[in-house]
Amino acid sequence: MTPALTAASARRLRAAAQLLLGERERDPVRVLDRILTVQAQDATAAALGLRARAADARLSDVARAVGTDRTVVRGWFLRGTLHLVPAADVRWLLALLGPVFLAASRRRCAELGLDEPLLSRADALVSDAVAERPRTRAELAGLLTAAGVPAAGQAAFHLIRRNALAGRICQGPVRDGEPAYVALDDWVPGPGPGWDREEAAARLAGRYLAAHAPASLADFVHWSGLPAAVARAAWRTLDTVEVTVDGKPYALPAERADEIAAAGRAGGPGDVRLLPAYDDYLVGWRDRTLAVPPGRERAVWPGGGQIRPAVVVDGRVVGTWWRTGGEVGTTFFEPPSEPVGEAVGTEAADVARFLAE
Repeated sequence: MTPALTAASARRLRAAAQLLLGERERDPVRVLDRILTVQAQDATAAALGLRARAADARLSDVARAVGTDRTVVRGWFLRGTLHLVPAADVRWLLALLGPVFLAASRRRCAELGLDEPLLSRADALVSDAVAERPRTRAELAGLLTAAGVPAAGQAAFHLIRRNALAGRICQGPVRDGEPAYVALDDWVPGPGPGWDREEAAARLAGRYLAAHAPASLADFVHWSGLPAAVARAAWRTLDTVEVTVDGKPYALPAERADEIAAAGRAGGPGDVRLLPAYDDYLVGWRDRTLAVPPGRERAVWPGGGQIRPAVVVDGRVVGTWWRTGGEVGTTFFEPPSEPVGEAVGTEAADVARFLAE
């Protein structure tokens, strides 16, 4: 018989998989080893996402991992958007995802006046430039414009992104407060694992489910940006058990089946976390109704591509928060209990500590 989970049980399973319930990891790099990616179009928000999952993490730990130790890489991966990923996973992720989003960008390149001869010249220019020394986005844009790339619009940005998706460059050290681009082969040397597309997609599906279950194939397609046929074939390779939540089927890794009973037993006042804008917990599933109460969606997703920072208790969003200088303010959907209010205060103090170090 297929186990039927309550919404609260499913939330707790997801929160635990996302390291948002229970013991935190010991450092930001270990967080990424567990959950694979953190969305990173906003670099500070990405770092705060790691803070929410790691005990006593420091902003300098994240900066060092990305800009010095080379254990974490910021680049375009899932859905063709910026993420932090472990350096050990960069090669196979780009081999799998890069061609998908490069193909999707062809029409946009044509709209920007980037024909094939110009693309080839621009690619060579970018590779030669970063081989000399790390280059900021502004420096690369200046070189590209001088070589005939249209100065108006987003042409230079698309060429930089194109070279990153192709595995030629990546973000490396910070210069004057900006990430500088370097040659990927220099920054993360060595070949990847050599998986073919089917194996790499299966690995991605497994990593996704480990960090998001209970989840569905539709959730995986939404999160990854892979073509549906590729994602479907990868999903079929997984060893899972089926559960239902409000009558809808979801998959859980077979190795986590023994967690089902425990997920139904809540303990204490709840595990409180302050999640940053664009956190993976707010974008990692196609259907977000388990995370956000009905009628509160616009508070978290107000439109225009925005995703606000959220106050989460045992995987349930109970409000939003913001920073003004060093102060954290909150807006709760309902008045919180005293223990939850105290825990939010502790989290707010930790956000301030994290950003100050």
